[in-house]
Amino acid sequence: MTGLRTPKKAYLRNAEYYDFQNVLDNLYALSKKEMIFTDLMKYISSEQNIRLAYRNIKGNTGSRTAGADNKTISHLAKWEISALIQHIQKKLNYYQPQKVRRVEIPKGNGKTRPLGIPTIMDRLIQQCILQVLEPVCEAKFFERSNGFRPNRNAEQAMAQAYKCIQIQHLYFVVDIDIKGFFDNVNHGKLLKQMWAMGIRDKKLLTIISCMLKAEVAGIGFPDKGTPQGGIISPLLSNIVLNELDWWIASQFERMPTKRQYSQQIAKNGTEIRGHVYSSLRKYTNLKECFIVRYADDFKIFCRSKNDADKMFIATKCG
Repeated sequence: MTGLRTPKKAYLRNAEYYDFQNVLDNLYALSKKEMIFTDLMKYISSEQNIRLAYRNIKGNTGSRTAGADNKTISHLAKWEISALIQHIQKKLNYYQPQKVRRVEIPKGNGKTRPLGIPTIMDRLIQQCILQVLEPVCEAKFFERSNGFRPNRNAEQAMAQAYKCIQIQHLYFVVDIDIKGFFDNVNHGKLLKQMWAMGIRDKKLLTIISCMLKAEVAGIGFPDKGTPQGGIISPLLSNIVLNELDWWIASQFERMPTKRQYSQQIAKNGTEIRGHVYSSLRKYTNLKECFIVRYADDFKIFCRSKNDADKMFIATKCG
């Protein structure tokens, strides 16, 4: 009996169509091996990557939303593709972002959420950068970070939380939602975190710094935050919070053990660490805790209320 094939996501199909998937896979593999990247711009400004970015942007419904210059994807469609590629390559050499359009989106509680909408040309440039940065960062991200990542969703976060409660019997939960997270990201710290992840292409970091400081129409030049509405903003937010993910993991599950255990991989590709956890419970006094995160909303599952109280204080202070 033949099983049904799961259709490939459009992003993956597009990358294969432009023969760029091997490049992205290689970047991921090198990042896993702690490679230092000093020349990512050659991939970002490549013809294949720009073609792929345009195709991905064109298939996004948000491309029909105008930025501060009142232009949408229909404006880009008027360009000859070769001329558009050359234009993007030239802009990447001397990048200066255009004004960001600010809009207020209603929330369910009656309040509004501010969005920063870059121009369609800047969104295309952000997509070019995202496509190359994403595999590099994916190799570094923690396994239970679920928001704004390829092949991750809220259902997986719920399944991970269910496992912590029903299988691991961790009934005490530290529930933290970082208020105004996107509006308060420290630009300097973010760039340092990217450097620590091995992203050391100075030209690229300069471009990202310019994007973060792009003028918002009617507001001015921000000195902090990543505007919600930018294509690259979700990835940057995960870079910021990745440090927190790994710090919490280091408090128990990723603490080194005296005995070296052989790595075991499950059928779904995840690492089996039950034997490591058993050793940590038996031979240490560490407070057992596991984090599950979706975007800026995360939960830490603990063995006792006392452990949860201590973890709450430690997280707040950190």
